[in-house]
Amino acid sequence: MSSRPEVKYTKLFINNEWVDSVSGKTFPTINPTDGEKICDVSEGDKADVDKAVDAAREAFKLGSVWRTMDASERGRLIGKLADLIERDREYLAKLETLDNGKPFHVAMAGDLELAIRCYRYYSGWSDKIFGKTIPLDGPYMSMTRHEPIESGKKEGAKLECGGNRVGDKGFFVEPTVFTNVNDEMTIAKEEIFGPVMQIMKFKTIDEVIERSNRSLYGLAAAIFTKNLDNALMLAQGLQAGSVWINCHNVFLVQSPFGGFKESGIGRELSEYALHEYTEVKNITIRIPQKNS
Repeated sequence: MSSRPEVKYTKLFINNEWVDSVSGKTFPTINPTDGEKICDVSEGDKADVDKAVDAAREAFKLGSVWRTMDASERGRLIGKLADLIERDREYLAKLETLDNGKPFHVAMAGDLELAIRCYRYYSGWSDKIFGKTIPLDGPYMSMTRHEPIESGKKEGAKLECGGNRVGDKGFFVEPTVFTNVNDEMTIAKEEIFGPVMQIMKFKTIDEVIERSNRSLYGLAAAIFTKNLDNALMLAQGLQAGSVWINCHNVFLVQSPFGGFKESGIGRELSEYALHEYTEVKNITIRIPQKNS
C-alpha cells in the first residue's frame, strides 16, 4: 500500500446521511499493524438501530418514492452505486487494509471486486422478480408474489510450527500448524479462522464425514483430491453451506453462500439471496368460469 488513506467519514450512515450516534459516544478504531489509533468513530447502540429500522420502513411504506419507482430505475441506481465503488476502489481498499490488516491486494482484488460484481449482478435482477399463476382444481385461480492457539497447546495438540506473535506491535500471528489433534479439542470443533491448520488422521471417507459433521458449525469445507468420486461423496455428505473441490475461498456472485447449523441462517449472493428479502404471498380468486 503506497500511502495511508485519509479518513473522511467517522459517523453513522443512516437515512442517506452521516449522523452522530444518539448517545454521542465514540470508540477508537485501531491499526492492527502497529496497535496505534487510527481515529474515533461513532458508536451505535439500540437507539441508532431503531433510527435505521424506522428509515428503512419509511422507504418501503405504501406510496414511498422507492416503492413507486420503476424497477428498471431501481436497477440503474444500484448499478450507479457499483460504478461509484469502482471509481473509489483503490481508496476503499486502502481503508480496509488500514482498518483490518489484510493484504492490500486481497482487499483490492477480493473484497472490492466482489462488492462491485455483487451490486451489478443484483441491479440486473431488479426488474426480473415476479410472481406466478398456478393452475388449481375447481373455479379458482392462484397467484404468488415474491482464542484458539493457546487452547490447542493446553489441550494436548502438538505445535509443529508458528503460534507466535509477529513483531512487538500489531495483532498478527505466524502461520500455525498443529498435529495430534483429536475431535474434542477446541481447535477441531470451533471456527477459529486465522492462519491455523489442524492435521488429523483418518482411515475412511465415511469416517471423515461423520467426524466433520460432529461440529456445531458448518460454514464451508474444502476437499483436495485426485479422486473426484470421493470428492463428490464427501461434498454430498458434509454439513456445510459451501464445499470447494480442489480450490478454496472461491466466491462468485452467481452462487449462494451461507452456513449450516451455528454458522448462520439463510444465504447471501445469487438468486437465493433474494428470497431473504421477499415473502411469498398467495392470492386466490374465485372465477365464474374456468377455461384452462
